[in-house]
Amino acid sequence: MPRMRCFLVLLLLSFAPRPAIQAQTPDAANESDRKIVKKIMPRYPEVARRMNLSGTVRVVAIVTPDGKVKAVEPVGGSPVLIQAAKDAITEWKFAPASSESKESIELHFNPQ
Repeated sequence: MPRMRCFLVLLLLSFAPRPAIQAQTPDAANESDRKIVKKIMPRYPEVARRMNLSGTVRVVAIVTPDGKVKAVEPVGGSPVLIQAAKDAITEWKFAPASSESKESIELHFNPQ
């Protein structure tokens, strides 16, 4: 178990979040601010809870014109938390639009 904990700590340190990205920034090409119609909150991973891991995850969701999430691309955050965010955001539903869009999303995880 101690070897696994050391491995996880090293893994987490190697993927530290990069502070250069702001969430909900419509400056980039094809990014928009579509309204979220259905939002599923992510499940806090048990391994993160045991490590008392908190943090912010930043992703870009590719949303189809009918509002379904087609893909979720990680931008920053702990890999342990990114997977939980991706799983939840994949289930989100956005308002319809005339074309596909990229939505910047920032989720905060706190072990409580």
